[in-house]
Amino acid sequence: MTQKVRGTVLALSGSLRAESYNTALLRAAVKHSSGEVDIEVYDGLGRLPMYNEDHDQGAPHEEVAALRRRVAAAQGLLVVTPEHNASVPAALKNALDWISTPPAGGIVAGKPTAVAGASPGPFGSARGQLALRQILVSMGADVLAKPEVAVFRCHERMAADGSVTDPTTVSLLRELTDALGARVSAR
Repeated sequence: MTQKVRGTVLALSGSLRAESYNTALLRAAVKHSSGEVDIEVYDGLGRLPMYNEDHDQGAPHEEVAALRRRVAAAQGLLVVTPEHNASVPAALKNALDWISTPPAGGIVAGKPTAVAGASPGPFGSARGQLALRQILVSMGADVLAKPEVAVFRCHERMAADGSVTDPTTVSLLRELTDALGARVSAR
């Protein structure tokens, strides 16, 4: 009998804000995951230098090297993003630039990747997620199409401590992490 190997998913929040709804959503995804995969949260987004190809020659910045190692080692990715000007935040795009360029280029290719996001507005980061999906697909990631987790009016679905109180959101997060776990296991 073959035993399933548990995969590791690296999770990134595109928000730098201390009380971020998206970071809270990421923590809720970890908390409510059924355990098909181990989810490790990356919290170094704000420590990455802005991408500059001149600084990507030879040994990369310590934070860049650490991010690249963690992405390369992970069997999947979970990226949670707010929406900034109908797109992804600059800090998230910067991290994606660092992991998609030589010599790191290719570490995301074929990697199962799930996307989610939250916003206090009426669209739940839908446009930011669309932009994120386009970026990830251009990097060769295996982006899950369903379920879509765009939590609109998130301030009404979360408690003051950041915990998700809406059962539908909890259910969608579990579905998303289960789908990601299944995709990781199928590789």
